[in-house]
Amino acid sequence: MRTLIGVTVLLFAQQVFAQDMPLTQVLIEKEPWQLVGEGFRFVESPASDKEGNIYFSDVPDSKIYKITPQGSLSLFARETGETTGLMFGKDGKLYGCRHKERSIVAYNLDATFQVVADNVTAHDLVVTSDGGIYFSDPSHKRIGYLSPQRSVAVVAKNLHPNGITLWHDGGTLVVTERDHPYLWTFRVEKDGRLSYREKYYLPLTLTSGSHLPGSDGMTMDRDGRLYVTSTAGLQMFDPTGRQGGVIVKPQQKHLSDIAFGGPQFNMMYVTCSDKVYRRKVKPQGIPFYGFSRDLSTNSK
Repeated sequence: MRTLIGVTVLLFAQQVFAQDMPLTQVLIEKEPWQLVGEGFRFVESPASDKEGNIYFSDVPDSKIYKITPQGSLSLFARETGETTGLMFGKDGKLYGCRHKERSIVAYNLDATFQVVADNVTAHDLVVTSDGGIYFSDPSHKRIGYLSPQRSVAVVAKNLHPNGITLWHDGGTLVVTERDHPYLWTFRVEKDGRLSYREKYYLPLTLTSGSHLPGSDGMTMDRDGRLYVTSTAGLQMFDPTGRQGGVIVKPQQKHLSDIAFGGPQFNMMYVTCSDKVYRRKVKPQGIPFYGFSRDLSTNSK
């Protein structure tokens, strides 16, 4: 039995989600990928605000763009220091990793920003409901944690982390590594430390002749499904860690990240190399800033 989460929670998940969760529960017939924007250099890190607007970064061009729920595209910020990971916090600010400047910042809605951590190498991040930030640091093969009081600590080592996200209750952290056919999970302790590292979501589908999944960005829907971008496509897993299927990429180029947006949070947005796409789906996502950090379900 997996040790990451408590026995009670695990049994509940097995009872509720024992049935298969195929892609027919996700995809809508005759609702294909729709092109939202193109002509970028390399886009990633879509993030939704509480209204369902989507923000994403064109990393090498150092620009952040905004897509309204109606699909209108506009420039939000320029000279962003090659910002990579983006995620909204409960305070309504857009947090980002300014890769070129080795800092984590909080963007205001007028595109001004404040540095919340400097001298850090961060690629992707996720914000907890109490204002803490977990970030991946592939350069140093570790995961960092920026506490609500803004102290920085290393909370996991000896892995090459890429994408990073949290379960809805804030008690489990999920991490991707491009070169491994599984996703790591960690239990989040009350002081922000991580424990019980485990290969939870597996196996990832590989393309023919490849041993590397190229797993990258992730998100979750309200029903607990996890979606991860990869070389093979957009892979979906149920809450027990079983794969439910692979959604075909909108184009054959690199699929980097995913987020839910739109007025009902039932529009799936993906960044795919030089283009951004969306499609309407059956499930709904939830804004990450709305996650609860009630860790009582993690008792052993």
